[in-house]
Amino acid sequence: METPGSQSSLHRANLERVVRAVRLAGSLTQAEIARTTGLSAATVSNIVRELKDGGTVEVTPTSAGGRRARSVSLSGDAGIVIGVDFGHTHLRVAVGNLAHQVLAEEAEPLDVDASADQGFDRAEQLVNRLIAATGVDRTKVAGVGLGVPGPIDVESGTLGSTAILPGWGGTKPAEELRERLGVPVHVDNDANLGALGELVWGSGKGVRDLAYIKVASGVGAGLVIDGKIYRGPGGTAGEIGHITLDESGPVCRCGNRGCLETFAAARYVLPLLQPGHGPDLTMEGVVRLARDGDPGCRRVIADVGRHIGSGVANLCNLLNPSRVVLGGDLAEAGELVLGPIRESVGRYAIPSAARQLSVLPGALGGRAEVLGALALALSEMGDSTLLEGALPVAAPAFT
Repeated sequence: METPGSQSSLHRANLERVVRAVRLAGSLTQAEIARTTGLSAATVSNIVRELKDGGTVEVTPTSAGGRRARSVSLSGDAGIVIGVDFGHTHLRVAVGNLAHQVLAEEAEPLDVDASADQGFDRAEQLVNRLIAATGVDRTKVAGVGLGVPGPIDVESGTLGSTAILPGWGGTKPAEELRERLGVPVHVDNDANLGALGELVWGSGKGVRDLAYIKVASGVGAGLVIDGKIYRGPGGTAGEIGHITLDESGPVCRCGNRGCLETFAAARYVLPLLQPGHGPDLTMEGVVRLARDGDPGCRRVIADVGRHIGSGVANLCNLLNPSRVVLGGDLAEAGELVLGPIRESVGRYAIPSAARQLSVLPGALGGRAEVLGALALALSEMGDSTLLEGALPVAAPAFT
């Protein structure tokens, strides 16, 4: 038995600290591990050697600042995590290992009128198919991250009634999928997962404070404060789509008038252009036409950008993020939408906050949410299980 404060318990805590740092980052040099954990370089070197001998981590030569270094990542066969993203019109699943490598990924259309049970059945089938495709033993599944397009009650895990998917309100997505897959499932809304995906793999790398704005059938924001997703006590932080822009504007699905969503979301924007472009027009099509020079589509996208910029300005004044990342199909419009966003931010945000802000398109496109789901599963899993049985019995951690 280890006693608190003993050398063996301290050593064990340091082992877990190093494993956690590597697990969250994907890979780190030993110098980066020392900076992240606060451990000395000598301690990190000894721990990495011990973890490597036990098969928990892999060490590969690399360079940092022009000097030779060693990159440390979790072993590729230490386990896998699964990301599941339910969208308004799609289901996307990815399987990744603990070294942040995506092993398999697939998306398929999802009927938005399908029942929740049908949606979860489809997710179960796709997860099982991808696990089989990777050839990885199911016992290696450490956890699942799940994204849904609606607010999740932090305490109960219940999906709010304002969700985009009809008929899903009041369900408990994590519980439903856990019963089908038999592994831990962690759930969050799609905007938060988009923020997490961009933070770990995309346009948010290297920053501690950002807002990820997703514009699709609704408008939402994932907020990262000091490197962590901020959800609020009830899980509804980031509902930027329901900032009021015009008290006499269109009635929003939330019951208020003139919300940002009524000026920017696809369900409100597309009818403006469909008379001239047909009823099958999509936001992806609007962006493509705008990039090809269609004047109506360019005007609508510019207007949407200015409205989004008003909401972003409010975020700047309240939270002062250093970066805003635009996701969803609209991000593919590039400067056609980013320019108007910056223009509104410059007009309505406090000058000091506006000067510090960079507005960028997402780097991950439609994959941001499912990769964020992988990152969620990685962040929620424990480190103790990675060490059990991996280190020699005589190691100090177990004496």
